[in-house]
Amino acid sequence: MTLKTEQDWKDIVHRCFRCGYCKFTYDYSDFNCPSYKKFRFETYSTGGRLWLIYGLISGELSWSQNVANVIYACSTCGNCMENCRFEKFNDFLVDIIEAARAEAVIKGFCPEKQKALIERIENPEMSNPYGEQNSDNEDLKKLYDLPDKAEWVYFIGCTSNYRQKNLRDATLKFLKKAKIDFTLVDEHCCCSPVIRTGQINSVKNFINHNITQINNAGASKVITSCAGCYRTLKKDWLKYGADYDFQIYHTVDLIKKLLDDGKLKFTSDYNKTVTYHDPCHLGRHMGIYEIPREIYKQIPGLKLVEMKRNRENAWCCGAGGGVKIGYPEWSVEISKERLEEAKMTGASVISSVCPFCRTNLSDANSKFNMDFEVIDLIEILDIIEFEISNN
Repeated sequence: MTLKTEQDWKDIVHRCFRCGYCKFTYDYSDFNCPSYKKFRFETYSTGGRLWLIYGLISGELSWSQNVANVIYACSTCGNCMENCRFEKFNDFLVDIIEAARAEAVIKGFCPEKQKALIERIENPEMSNPYGEQNSDNEDLKKLYDLPDKAEWVYFIGCTSNYRQKNLRDATLKFLKKAKIDFTLVDEHCCCSPVIRTGQINSVKNFINHNITQINNAGASKVITSCAGCYRTLKKDWLKYGADYDFQIYHTVDLIKKLLDDGKLKFTSDYNKTVTYHDPCHLGRHMGIYEIPREIYKQIPGLKLVEMKRNRENAWCCGAGGGVKIGYPEWSVEISKERLEEAKMTGASVISSVCPFCRTNLSDANSKFNMDFEVIDLIEILDIIEFEISNN
C-alpha cells in the first residue's frame, strides 16, 4: 500500500488505538521513543502524532508552527513500528509522519532550520545538504585510477563525501584491494534528508540525475557505505516512480559475500572489544541486523559485545529525520544515551556502518568526554590486513 492522499492517511490513522505500546521497549523497561522520552507529552509519541494528524485531516485542528514543530521533533527511527501491536498499519507509521511533513511544507510551516537542506540541495553549485561545492568525483577517479565505465558504481553519499572522508577513502581502498570493477559518478544527493523533512518537490529530478549517471557508467550494481543512501536508493526511489535495472548493495553485503565465498581472509588481529550500533535505516527500515555482526565476529582478535537495546530495539543515534539540523543539542543528547549504554558493555570501541551514525556518535563522544573510539566497520578493515583470492 502507498499513502498518496489524505484519505489514505485517514483510513490508516483512525485505527490507532493510542494504546501507548509504541513508546516502550519490548519488555517495558525503558522508553524506546527518543521524542517522547525528551518531551514527556503524549503528543510527542507516535500515537499522539497520529491523533494530531487525524485532527488536521478532519479539520478539527488547523496548521500552525507549533503543530509543525511537534511533527518535526521526531528522528523517524522507526522503533515505534517494531513495538506497535496493530500489524495492519505499523509499517506505515514513519511514512505517515513524513507525509504529514510534506503537507507542512505545502502549508508553509516547514521549520526554518530544515529549510536549509532544500536550499543547499537545490543550489546547482552544491547539490548536497552540507552547502559544499559539488564534487563530480573526477579527482577521486584519477587518484584511484578508476575507469569511466564499470560493473559497479560506488555511490559515496553526501556525508561520506563531504564530512566523513576517512570512511569514504577506506571504502575506496577496500574496493580496490578487493579487485572490484567499480567507478564513481557525478552523484547528487540521494535526497534522503529532504524526503525525511517533507521537502519533496525536487526529488524526482535528483533521482533521474543519479540514475542517468549510473546508467552512463554502464553499471549493473550500485554499492554504498551509507545506511541512509541504501534505504533511499532501494526503497524511496521506487516510491517516487524510479525505473532502474541495477541492483543496490550496502558494503556489508559485499564483504559478507566475499567472506562466504572464501575470497576474503583476514590476516591480522584487531585486539579490541567492540559494541555494534544498529543504524536505523539499515536495521529497522531495511531488516539488516545479522550481516554486520557476522563480519565483526570473523575479524581475528575482535570481541563483539552487545548493548542491552540492540537489533530491532536499538536506541537511535539521534541524527536522522532532520533532528540533527533542526534540534542539534537534543540530537547529541540522544547519542549520549547510546554511548552511556555502550559503556555498560565494557567496550572501548563503538562501531557502526553508517556515516551519519558515526558523525553523531562522534559529536556526543567529544562533547561529553565519553572516551570511546568511534569507527565504522569499513575503517576497521582499513586498519587490519587481509588477503583477496580469486578462487
